[in-house]
Amino acid sequence: MSCGDRFVQTLGKVAYPKASKLEGEDFDWLFENMHVKSFLDWFCVTLTERNVVSEEKLQAFNDLKESGKAVLDEKALEEVTKTCKPSGSKDPMEEMAIEKLEEELHALQALRNLHIQRRNKLQMMASANVHSCLKFKGTEDEEAKSLKETLSVLQVTSNKLNHELQTVVNGIQKLMAFYAPHETGSMLSMPIFLFQVLLDKYLSCEEQSTAALTLFTKEHFFEGFSKCVKGSDNDFQLVQLDGNACDDTALEDKCQEMMRLQLAYISAKHKLIQTKAKHSSLKAGVTWVDSNARVMQSKASHKDQLKVRIASLKEEASQTENHIDAIKRETLPELVRESAQLLNMPIVKGDYDLQIARYNLYTSRQDIVCDHLMKQKASFELIQLGYELELMKHRNVNRQLEALIRELRQSAEDLEKSIAMMSDVTLLSSAKPRTNIDSKDTATHGLFQILDGDNIQKLFRTYSGLESMAQKLSQDVTSLKDQLAVSKQEQSLFISKLEANLKALQDVMYLDGSELMLQTPELSTNFQHLNSQLDKLNQILLEVLDDLTLKRKILQSSKCDRVGKLLYVYFYQNENLLKTIVENLESQADIHPPQQ
Repeated sequence: MSCGDRFVQTLGKVAYPKASKLEGEDFDWLFENMHVKSFLDWFCVTLTERNVVSEEKLQAFNDLKESGKAVLDEKALEEVTKTCKPSGSKDPMEEMAIEKLEEELHALQALRNLHIQRRNKLQMMASANVHSCLKFKGTEDEEAKSLKETLSVLQVTSNKLNHELQTVVNGIQKLMAFYAPHETGSMLSMPIFLFQVLLDKYLSCEEQSTAALTLFTKEHFFEGFSKCVKGSDNDFQLVQLDGNACDDTALEDKCQEMMRLQLAYISAKHKLIQTKAKHSSLKAGVTWVDSNARVMQSKASHKDQLKVRIASLKEEASQTENHIDAIKRETLPELVRESAQLLNMPIVKGDYDLQIARYNLYTSRQDIVCDHLMKQKASFELIQLGYELELMKHRNVNRQLEALIRELRQSAEDLEKSIAMMSDVTLLSSAKPRTNIDSKDTATHGLFQILDGDNIQKLFRTYSGLESMAQKLSQDVTSLKDQLAVSKQEQSLFISKLEANLKALQDVMYLDGSELMLQTPELSTNFQHLNSQLDKLNQILLEVLDDLTLKRKILQSSKCDRVGKLLYVYFYQNENLLKTIVENLESQADIHPPQQ
């Protein structure tokens, strides 16, 4: 039960009218004041209904005050009580109370005597302690001084350690601030890592772009392309007008139209050729008549010769007519027919050009879509690559932090072991000095082993031996310092000599003080001769390589040359193998003689 509940319950005991409406938690703060808490505790423990004045008595007291009569104060009340005489008869309850009080008096007197005895003993112990304190006051001052020095050193160490720990805490807080998740839409700090960047805008833009690209694809590659191509025959075969290739109903009208055009072209061409032939024949006849009429007028005497010539010309004309008839029957119809078949080439070419233009448009739109998709893919792959690189870096940081945590744990364990070892009782100073090192003092044993340099376990190790080895180590350090000083002097002397040699070398290398002489004329001549020799050697090596390449080609092309090369190799390297091969060949030649 809380203190406030006790206070409210006490008010309920004394019949406070509003006690039921009060809450104990509202009065807990009263008990927090130490000056008031004792009174409130007494109030909650001792107050009962008998300590409350009734309404009748209160009303009577108020009436007494209003009547103007004097009210007895404390002194007057004591005088009145003194004038009261005790009654002759005693109440048995009062006698019992007196007996209890007497018993309590005796018990308190016995307790007082016991306390007096204890006080005397404590006074004796206090005097002994004072004597001991005076005896060990000098030791206490020395220990206090050493303790103060130790505390100052520990304080400095603690301050350094606190500073280092605070630095580590600040670094960890900064690192945690880097990795702390930011609230959605918060602009308190700029994102440091890529995973902290919100990609909502980017994804919404990509979704809008994808939706627009999908709509564009549907319009231009499915519905729009079908509308664009609608009405075309989508036929990539040449139209044959021989009547057999026009089985398709879609091409029947076109084939008939092309055939009518070809027939009209054939008839018109035939008439044109005939007309041109007649015109040419008439023109040639008129020309011939004009030329021969002049000759006949000038040479009338040569009639017989003219007749003979006319007869020969008639024969030639008949032969020419026969040739013309043959051309009309055989060559001319085929040529006209072929020329008529060529009429459909422009139409087919135009159809193909139209289809090529449509498919070029289709491919250009495909290229646009592909470019956009490639850009989207490149952006997604770039973001993915960034996330992967950042994940790799985070893994490396995590690995380093785990290694650091392991090192810190190991350091903490080592520190705990050191503290446990240093808190060992055996390491504390004892009243009696020891000559031998305790077997439990592992630190001193380790120091002894380091100074001794001998790994053999010894039975007894003394502090005097440790002190002698420490003195020897100090002497070695002093000798090493002396040797180091001597070596420094020698080093300074050597450096001075080296500087002098360097100065002499600089004087040799810089003859006039401005230009560097890298080589002498003798060296330059030798280097030139060496370069010429190297050039000759390079030329010889190139010739040898060319010869080797040629011989390799010959060996690859000729089996006999390869066998001869192997025989030469065996002759110079393995004569026994060469003999064996020759014997095998001879035996094979004997078994398979050449056929005549």
